[in-house]
Amino acid sequence: MQLGSQAATVSMPDELSGLGLARLSAPNRHQLERIISVPEGLSASEVGKEIAEHQEHAAAEPGAEHGQRDRWVGIAEAVLLSVVALLAAWSGYSAAKWGTESSLSLAKASSTRTKASLALIQATQIRMSDSVSFNAAETAYAANNTKLYHLAIRRLRPGYRPAVEAWIALKPLTNLNAPPDPSYMPQYRIPQQTQGLALSARADAYFNEGQAAARTADKYVRLTVVLAAVLFLVGIGSRFPVRAARYGLAGVAAVLLAVSIVQLLNLPGPPS
Repeated sequence: MQLGSQAATVSMPDELSGLGLARLSAPNRHQLERIISVPEGLSASEVGKEIAEHQEHAAAEPGAEHGQRDRWVGIAEAVLLSVVALLAAWSGYSAAKWGTESSLSLAKASSTRTKASLALIQATQIRMSDSVSFNAAETAYAANNTKLYHLAIRRLRPGYRPAVEAWIALKPLTNLNAPPDPSYMPQYRIPQQTQGLALSARADAYFNEGQAAARTADKYVRLTVVLAAVLFLVGIGSRFPVRAARYGLAGVAAVLLAVSIVQLLNLPGPPS
C-alpha cells in the first residue's frame, strides 16, 4: 500500500455493521461512501462518528419541516384575522345603518298613519254634514216649499252640489234606476277621503320598508356573530400545542369565513 495523495478505498470493517447503515437514506448513504473513500489514515472510530452525526441531522429534518409549516400557518392565521376584523367592522357598521333606517321608516309609517286617520275622520264628518244638508233640501222638496228648497241647495257644500244636481237630473222620483242619494254619484268627491287613502297607502309602504330594513339588519348582526366565531377559532387555535387541532380549527375558520363572504356579497350595502 503506497502513501501519497492517491486515495484508496477502505473496505467496511466489521465494527461498522452495528451502526445502522442499512437504515440510512440514499443521500446519507452516498455521503457515507464518500467518507469511506478516504486516505488510509482515517480510523473506523472516526467513520462511526461521522455516521452518527449524519443520523442526528437526518432525525432533525422532520422537526425543521414542521417548523416551516407552522410559520406558514401563522402567516395564514394573521391574514385570516385581518380579513375577518375588516369584515366584522363592515358588518357591524351596516347592521347599525340598517337598524337606523328601519327605525326611521317605522317612525314615518306611524306619523303618516296618524295623518291618514285624521284625514279619514274629517272625510267622515264631511259625509255626515252632506247628509244633513241633503235631508234639509229633501224635506223642503217633499213639502213643496220651493223657497226653502232653493235655500237648502245653495247652502250645500261646493263639492257636494254637482253630485246633487246630477242626481236630480236623473229624476229619481220617477226613475227607479237612479242611485239612492247623491253620495252614490260619481261626481260626489271628498278631498279628505282621497288624501286619507293616499296617506294610508304611503304609511303601509313605509312600514314595509321598515320591516325589510329590520330583516336586513338582523342578517348583518347574524353575520357579525359568525365572524366573531371565526376570530375565536383562529385565536384559540394558535394556542393549541397539538398541530392537528390547530390546523383543524384554522380550516373550520376558513370555511366559515368563505360562507360569510358569500352571504355578505348577497346582502345590500348600507343605506346612504
